[in-house]
Amino acid sequence: MSESPAVQATAVGADPQRKKALIVVLFAAFMDLLDSTIVNIAIPPIQRDLGASYSAVQWVVAAYLLSFAVLLILGGRLGDMFGRKKLFLLGVAAFTLTSALCGMAQSPEMLITSRALQGASAAMMVPQVLSIITATFPPKERGAALGAFGGVAGLATVGGPIVGAVLINADFFDLGWRVIFLLNIPVGIALLAAASAVVRDSRSPHPIKLDVVGTILVSLGLLLLLFPLVQGREAGWPAWAFVSLVASVPVLVIFAVHQKRRHASSGSALILPGLFKSRSFSAGLLANVVFFAVVIGHFLIFIIFLQTGLGFSTLRAGLTGLPWSFGVSFGAAFSATVLTAKLGRKVLVIGAVLLAAGLGGISATVEWRGDQIGSWWLLPTLLVGGLGMGMIIAPILDFILSDVPPEHSGAGSGVVNAVQQVGGAIGIAVIGAIFLGFLGGAADGATKDVTPQLRAGLEKAAVAPGQQGEITASFAECFADRTSAADPTDTPKSCEALNSVQSAGAQAAIGDAAQDARRIAFSTALQRTILAQIGLVAVVFLLIFLLPRKAQHHEETFEDEDETEAAAAGQVPGQTAPATAPSPQSTS
Repeated sequence: MSESPAVQATAVGADPQRKKALIVVLFAAFMDLLDSTIVNIAIPPIQRDLGASYSAVQWVVAAYLLSFAVLLILGGRLGDMFGRKKLFLLGVAAFTLTSALCGMAQSPEMLITSRALQGASAAMMVPQVLSIITATFPPKERGAALGAFGGVAGLATVGGPIVGAVLINADFFDLGWRVIFLLNIPVGIALLAAASAVVRDSRSPHPIKLDVVGTILVSLGLLLLLFPLVQGREAGWPAWAFVSLVASVPVLVIFAVHQKRRHASSGSALILPGLFKSRSFSAGLLANVVFFAVVIGHFLIFIIFLQTGLGFSTLRAGLTGLPWSFGVSFGAAFSATVLTAKLGRKVLVIGAVLLAAGLGGISATVEWRGDQIGSWWLLPTLLVGGLGMGMIIAPILDFILSDVPPEHSGAGSGVVNAVQQVGGAIGIAVIGAIFLGFLGGAADGATKDVTPQLRAGLEKAAVAPGQQGEITASFAECFADRTSAADPTDTPKSCEALNSVQSAGAQAAIGDAAQDARRIAFSTALQRTILAQIGLVAVVFLLIFLLPRKAQHHEETFEDEDETEAAAAGQVPGQTAPATAPSPQSTS
């Protein structure tokens, strides 16, 4: 059977509507990336509105990352097989629908499910964006088109948190946090209409078969790994949590064996087993997983610290994070265009040092300023940390792929892009669990620190000495229970005695003490968690020395069809940074 004219279009000449098509697919990419970067800033409002536990808000972020990661390569292959325009339209439609479900969620469970479906929709849509660009534009124009994609990604990276903060702060139509999802509905409908008119179809003449069994195995293995990490603390670390962690190992081993057999029999494995023969690929992949676990996990706990711990408004928290975003953008651009060529692997070493210094600086600033901490005091360290992140995120792909044969660089890049999403999900689980564990343990110290202040306030309110002791004891018990509670929006029974205190002066003293104790507890938890994060950055630092001194570039070896297939795997030919890399303040 002959192919349709739409499918053959790339063979007969440049698409006369290619510039319009570029605008459409870039808007789709912007919608996805913006939605990703917005979500973290909305976590505390979501928590308050839906009564979500800490583990639930971890899943709001991790569910998207996990489903996006395991389906990303599959989405690219579906486009190659059935037509990239068809999959793009399907992805946009599904993303629009799942965004509506997210915006209408009435419970944490509904939001988590909707986010997982939204991630799956993005995995169908995002690979087609890059494939459509490479299939639509002739080689001479392709670089500029891909550069426009990079610019859009950068704009969404920097603008997402502040756009989300402004939208939530404005509270349009009393929608609160829901507007960040519901805004995708009119945008998605417009994109569907425009894409139907101006984007033409294409597909690979030699598509790689789907590996459904491999997708199921890796999904099951990762779920067995992540579920107990997120839920274990809240459930008191029961036996099933450890059984699940142990069970994830054989499932992932079976996945690896399946990949080898699948590759030997049909060459259609999700992951090309031969890639791991390269030391730089294996070490770089591990470094990338740890790196993304650190930064994505940090974004989540830092936003919770700012809004819940310090009481920052959503808008103020969004503005506070801007220096990090700008640092990432500048560090990525400068390292990719200037530093990597001159310094080679040293640019990654410098990036790791700056990232650790930025994290350490945040901890030191929190300790130094105490209750006087403000956004301006955090600016220098956030900028330094962002610069370090940018100096790693931009050039690391070329170092990872340096020893990979050019004909396999597209497959290798696709694996890197998928695995770094997994790293982000692991970071949400592990860094989140560490932070929440330290938070519960910091309650006693925080109440001891504010007890003199509370007693002074009660004395000023003319509370009898005997009652002062009762209130102080009840306060300590209430604060400890509230801090370690699964749902921080619930009022523990131990707080009922405090709520019954009649004196307005006493209530004011209790409120002031609670605010200070909360700041101390969250600050302590953040500082201790940052120590763990710096330890993980040290692991990245050591792994960098297993990478080659100089990066090798493979983009010039791509032919047109190879380039399109590489894009379907998630690689932007000619770009040093992974196209689907999570953005700063992103989890998605």
